[in-house]
Amino acid sequence: MTGFLDGQVALVTGAGRGLGRAFAEHLAAAGARVGVHGMREHGPSEYGEGTTLTDTAAEIGETAGVETLRVLADLTDADQVERAVNEVATGLGPIDILVHNAGGDIAAAGGKPDPNDAVMIKQDDVEAVLDRNLLSTILVCRCVARGMIDRNRGRIITISSIAAFRGNDQGAIYATAKAGQVAYTRCLAQQLRPHNITVNSLAPGDTRTGRFLNTREVADDRLVTEGTLERIATVDEVARVVEFFAGPLGEFVTGQALRVDGGHQAWSA
Repeated sequence: MTGFLDGQVALVTGAGRGLGRAFAEHLAAAGARVGVHGMREHGPSEYGEGTTLTDTAAEIGETAGVETLRVLADLTDADQVERAVNEVATGLGPIDILVHNAGGDIAAAGGKPDPNDAVMIKQDDVEAVLDRNLLSTILVCRCVARGMIDRNRGRIITISSIAAFRGNDQGAIYATAKAGQVAYTRCLAQQLRPHNITVNSLAPGDTRTGRFLNTREVADDRLVTEGTLERIATVDEVARVVEFFAGPLGEFVTGQALRVDGGHQAWSA
């Protein structure tokens, strides 16, 4: 399917690299004009997935033949969120699709909190993980939703994690933040349902992004691309689910949290 998002505008947060970039590429390939958000101009270079956010936005637009706009903002700051959303609406048009991908298990000073458990984690790391994941979701979604309500249509997709459904002792705060994100997504879906706006959450499992592959040791047999579900997902396999939620096939689906992990988790606990 190509062109099914012609004329629409998407904002993808955390789109400089990894899954966020794949989401932006897939929506652009489907015809959408895309706001490509990042928190740091040189974020794409951190794990060898690009150079700058400016270059990444330009490459996505050139490949797909659509307009793109590079947007820099700290999404834990309400004023910066408002500015970023206004930049996209002014530069590309009113936002029809929001994919809120920004977040991650990142400590206040950068890197993964160590250890990230409910007892030992430092307060500033707790706040950083909660703010980057849960607070940013609330701030971005409420800001974008206002414009969607005015036009009585829109699609919102939040990117959570399978950690939201079954965390572990070394990811307590991250799992808590993502579980809160899923709960917020479902509540927002109910609030926006009368306005013809769908709101869903995509919960990836292990995915072969640059950050994942550069921060973990991964067995070679999990890096195959077919023939087994006992493997790590490619970014494109996850991005195709965003296409579903954002496109015509997802127009009557809302309030859902869909795990994309090859069935690694089939139950809530």
